[in-house]
Amino acid sequence: MKKAIVARKIGMTQVFTETGNLVPVTVLEAGPCVVVQKKTVDKDGYDAIQVGFIDDKPKHVTSPLKGHFAKASVTPKRYLKEFRLEDISTFEVGAEIKADVFAQGDKVDVTGTSKGKGTQGPIKRHNFSRGPETHGSKYHRGVGSLSAATTPGRVKKGKKMAGRMGNETVTIQNLTIVRADADKNIILVKGVVPGAKGAILVVKDSVKN
Repeated sequence: MKKAIVARKIGMTQVFTETGNLVPVTVLEAGPCVVVQKKTVDKDGYDAIQVGFIDDKPKHVTSPLKGHFAKASVTPKRYLKEFRLEDISTFEVGAEIKADVFAQGDKVDVTGTSKGKGTQGPIKRHNFSRGPETHGSKYHRGVGSLSAATTPGRVKKGKKMAGRMGNETVTIQNLTIVRADADKNIILVKGVVPGAKGAILVVKDSVKN
C-alpha cells in the first residue's frame, strides 16, 4: 500500500455532493498519527513504519512502552499500528500523518472489529430459512439436519450452526473518500464501516485499484 492512517469512528450522517445527490457517509476522526518507529530491511527484515494514535496518560503506559516512546521523543500513545508501505523514505520518526494524506475521490479499504452480537441461532447467524409455520409443526428456527448418519457418525468441522456472532476483524473494500479535512482531522467515507461508535479503524489504499 502507498498510504494509510489510523482513525476512530464518530458516527454516520449524510451530505450533498456537487451534483446534488444525497450520500450516506461515515465520519472518521483520522489522525493526527505520529511516526514512532521506522523498520528497515537491514535491521528488521522488512520496511515498515509504526504509528501512534491518541495521546495517553503516562500512568496507563507500561515501562517498556515508556522507553519506546521516549526513544522517539513522542508523547505516549494509546494505540500503535504498523504499516508496510511501498516507500518509507519520506517518513521520519516524530513526523505527523494527517487526514489530508487522502483526497476526495480516493478508493480505500477500511479494517476494524465488527460489533459483537453474542450467541445467535443459525437463522440470524447464517441466514437460514425458517421451518414450516403450519399447524402441528414443532420445528421453526432450529438448525435442521446435520447430515451425519452412521457414516461419518460425527458432525464435520465448519458446519454452520448456532454460536458466537460478530466481534471479528472485518475489511470493507473499495470505499470512496467523499471529503478529507486536515484542519479538523475528519474523513468522510461513503457507506458503512465496521464497528460501533468509537471503534479504532485502519484506513488504507484499496487493493482493487
